[in-house]
Amino acid sequence: MYRLHVGIDDTDSPEGMCTTYISCVIIQELKSCGFSLEDHPRLIRLNPFAPHKTRGNGAVTFTVLAESREDLNTVKGIVLEGVEELAELDSERTNPGVVFYTGEITEEMREFALSAIRRILRIEDARRLAERVGAEVHGFKKGRGIIGALAAIGCPLDDSTYELLTYRVPENYGKPRRIDPESVARMDDETGSETFDNIDGDYIAIEPHTPCPILYGIRGESPEVLLRAMEMVRVDEEVERYCIFETNQHTDQHIQDAGRIADMETFGCYRVRGEVIDGPRVIEGGHVFFTLGDDSGQIECGAYEPTKDFRKIILELIPGDVLTVYGGIGAQGTMNIEKIHLERLAELYVEENPICTCGKRMKSAGRNKGFKCPSCGRRLRSSRKVRRALERSVGEGYYEVPTCARRHLSKQLVRMGISSPPSEATESSSTRQSDPLNKKWEDL
Repeated sequence: MYRLHVGIDDTDSPEGMCTTYISCVIIQELKSCGFSLEDHPRLIRLNPFAPHKTRGNGAVTFTVLAESREDLNTVKGIVLEGVEELAELDSERTNPGVVFYTGEITEEMREFALSAIRRILRIEDARRLAERVGAEVHGFKKGRGIIGALAAIGCPLDDSTYELLTYRVPENYGKPRRIDPESVARMDDETGSETFDNIDGDYIAIEPHTPCPILYGIRGESPEVLLRAMEMVRVDEEVERYCIFETNQHTDQHIQDAGRIADMETFGCYRVRGEVIDGPRVIEGGHVFFTLGDDSGQIECGAYEPTKDFRKIILELIPGDVLTVYGGIGAQGTMNIEKIHLERLAELYVEENPICTCGKRMKSAGRNKGFKCPSCGRRLRSSRKVRRALERSVGEGYYEVPTCARRHLSKQLVRMGISSPPSEATESSSTRQSDPLNKKWEDL
């Protein structure tokens, strides 16, 4: 018996199609020809900050069982034909890659996969590794997809979740999706923490907002709960097919520890500890920024408009606060925040005139002349004001962006076994108020 690992990536475009859908169609064709899969296909999300990604930067891999070398060639033919027929090859940004591999997954392949998730790799890196391990590579056009295809095959899943994706009939592509929001809310309530990121106020998070073939996707901890959840969701349109993928979504697999701020690189994803250097500031569009520093340097951290009330938490930070920031560094060198761990609060205080022994607040007696009580006339020679500590409206603990702004790979606090602090903001994506934090986000 032969085990053929198949990896597919970069078949979609901003205008349509989806690598998961193409894989689902191919898998169904393979099964109709008598082939079987070893397990669930896997959806592997790669670096969310990769500059050449199309949409969600997800690659798919699955393992086909075959009885002969002739069967292997048949499987390869079906896969390549499916990609060539369905991929968005007319799009300038779409450069599919397909990888076939029959050997054991090596440590070098696992390391390559983690690098593709956390950093930026080149096509040459993938081709050299494929040659070393004996993988068969097929690149369409520029062939950039071979990076993700090879990474998906080698990706270790020490922690994993599952996603059930339903697909539309082609005549509905690009049309508004007809999903009953009340059924989604009921499903979310009944499945509890077994599924996640289903709904955020009036925002239906299981629904894509692109013209792709996906009708909706439910994410959860097991295939069984996803099948149960699918039965609860009501839609007013035909479902062509569905598929369940094991995935690295919501595992923080993209996050690597940064020992020092100076060691972080553009397009990398990190967890870094530092101290707030300056007070947060709001710019046009409602985006909030502050500077994080350590002994090695400083970096600007940003909470963008789509993170809604999470920005209000960031606005409560003051110089001297110590925290760990989770996120990735975009093209402009700013660290995009996914969540924070506020570890130590700096003291917030005001300086006031002292209180007289009679209980009244003293007034200045003149420059460098100390203070004088307006009630009893008592004088105090010292001109030094007294500090009064103020209560902070934010507490130590973890804070995360809301469902509507969460990246595919970002691990929710509930999956980390952490409760959100009571003061965490809970504004839904549909809430809007007339303040600078709620201006339109401009594709940053």
